[in-house]
Amino acid sequence: MNRKTGFYPADILLPKTELERWSVVACDQFTSDPDYWREVEERTEGVPSSAHIIFPEAKLGKVDFEATLRQIRREMDRYQQEDVFRLLPQGMIYVERTFASGAVRHGILGRLDLEEYDYHTGSGSLIRATEGTVLDRLPPRAAIREAASLECPHILTLIDDPACCIVEGLAAEKDQMELLYHFPLMMGGGSVAGWLLTTGQQERLMEQLEQLADPRVFSEKYGLTGAAPLVYAMGDGNHSLGAAKNCWEKIKKTLAPQQRQTHPARYALAELGNLHDRSLVFEAIHRVVFGVDHHHFLEALEKWTASRNGSFSPQRFTLLADGQEREMTISAPEHSLTVGSIQRFLDDYLAAYGGTVDYIHGRQTVERLAREGAVGLLLPVMDKESLFPAVIQDGALPRKTFSMGEAEEKRYYLECRRILP
Repeated sequence: MNRKTGFYPADILLPKTELERWSVVACDQFTSDPDYWREVEERTEGVPSSAHIIFPEAKLGKVDFEATLRQIRREMDRYQQEDVFRLLPQGMIYVERTFASGAVRHGILGRLDLEEYDYHTGSGSLIRATEGTVLDRLPPRAAIREAASLECPHILTLIDDPACCIVEGLAAEKDQMELLYHFPLMMGGGSVAGWLLTTGQQERLMEQLEQLADPRVFSEKYGLTGAAPLVYAMGDGNHSLGAAKNCWEKIKKTLAPQQRQTHPARYALAELGNLHDRSLVFEAIHRVVFGVDHHHFLEALEKWTASRNGSFSPQRFTLLADGQEREMTISAPEHSLTVGSIQRFLDDYLAAYGGTVDYIHGRQTVERLAREGAVGLLLPVMDKESLFPAVIQDGALPRKTFSMGEAEEKRYYLECRRILP
């Protein structure tokens, strides 16, 4: 590993079993839909499947957590003993995910160096969180990883490549690669195909990523001086990567300096994608507020929007309450994004006066909840081209700033990697 790029080839374990029943959607999807996960269990009963080595968050608080962790570890060990996997040593996989809509997302599977990742606000690491990390969500995932011999990730990280040549450019070179898999994903997930990169393609990728990490190139690209390069912005799986980071920090303390360089837990398997991939669509996440006095809330919001003294351009959003729809403007916001401005107001108001907030994807749901007595705040969609500048300028963005596609479009578990020596 001569290049410092933060993303490298990995010893990838690819299941040799029936992949359609092996591959299931990310554990943090369908958290309020137990029927979805019951059907997953029915489809995967009695066969090797990633469903048996992950912990769906829909089950948190509903099953014996420690007993489930022991069962996950047993299944991981059994799969390795029974030769379920094919080893791809120091490999990278070019991935094409075709959604039900027909759109195709391009990616490259490899390993991220956790030494180059810091999820804290204000981080200057090569790999950064795009949204605020909710620390309470890390311990359960860290406990799962600490008990595991394998990782089977749903992490997606993004680079800023407007020319679409680093990842998407591999599409024209598939005839040079070995086709590893091509199969339909269960329950509306579309399909996925993967090809093994050649040594030459890996080397070229390393050179391209090294260019993105070059301080001079970074400064010219974003018009900055002295800022630490940001190469990888987290798309999905930030809390899983955060849990992996916390586990590594604990393990690292027990190792000699030389061991820290090669220990497998230092890395996390992830798919690398491009922010400018045509299939990647950002969707707004709106806010719905419950348990507040509408008149007091509106009065406080009006006063707050008029009293800002920031340097950003005016920001507009829509308020729904008491059967009325009202367009509102923050005249001089202090945050570069509307969602960031609104979240700051909500955090302060709810801390002072009580109430709760929920995060909703669809406008129709917000309108329905507003008719039922809540206060709805409809926010504009974040322009995805502003993601890297916003993270560079503001640090990690507010929680629930944007969504990358629907639940069925999230990454499905497929490839694995051993995280014990």
